Amino acid sequence: MSLLYINWDVNPEIVNILGIPLKYYGLLFLAGLVLCLNILKRIYKKENLSSQAHEALFSYALIGILVGARLGHCIFYDFDYYSQHPLEIFLPIQKGPDGIYHFTGFAGLASHGGGIGLVIMLLLYSRKFSIPFMTVLDAIAIVLPLGGTFIRLANLMNSEIIGIPTDVPWAFVFRQVDDLPRHPAQLYEAISYLVIFLLVYFIYRKNIFSIGKGFYFGISILLIFIMRILIEFIKVDQVEFEHGMSLNMGQLLSIPFVLLGLFFIIKSILERGKMKTS
Repeated sequence: MSLLYINWDVNPEIVNILGIPLKYYGLLFLAGLVLCLNILKRIYKKENLSSQAHEALFSYALIGILVGARLGHCIFYDFDYYSQHPLEIFLPIQKGPDGIYHFTGFAGLASHGGGIGLVIMLLLYSRKFSIPFMTVLDAIAIVLPLGGTFIRLANLMNSEIIGIPTDVPWAFVFRQVDDLPRHPAQLYEAISYLVIFLLVYFIYRKNIFSIGKGFYFGISILLIFIMRILIEFIKVDQVEFEHGMSLNMGQLLSIPFVLLGLFFIIKSILERGKMKTS
């Protein structure tokens, strides 16, 4: 049975130029963002939204996701350390044992923080381009699971956010971590998010719900964070304080998103029902 285990020993760095590494994580993150924006271009055209607004979306989304994800990690998962090293929050450096700062890249991004940061930037974006906020949220929500797919694939290339030991035949042995066969939790999430994207995009293409009512925002975050809660049960705890917790930090932070998603789905269905009967 062990012969079927996948031996995973990928170097996170593609190439290192003058001490500055090009990593799979950054490449996949940007590739996912670009693909999402290309799909959004079609959605903007279909919804008669301006091309100028679409072109500006990249900057707003990138800033919101990166700043939010970084702050989310530093506040929710490692506040004690970063409160003592504030310089390392937004600079890709870390102080080594020798007392010298070294380039490390941003070691730590939290998806919940990225989601919050994105929503804040989209609020500013909607005001700037005079697009209803819920229209922007719904449009982004259609491609949000696809972006999550690429982020989890990036985690896989980094051999991080690994699963607990298992003897299932498709287990991964993350050689960068240890020699134990483990659940490829990153791959589970990536596949789940891809399926969610295909489902949500199918509903949109069939015009079952119109954009701007909150349905797509609701169903995307509901399904994403339900899967996040479930898969967390087979993940290794990300930080030490999670040991012994019934629900870890990722699961606790996911609950408000699940409730918010349910609210918007129910609201959209009720409004659609009223329109049919009126």
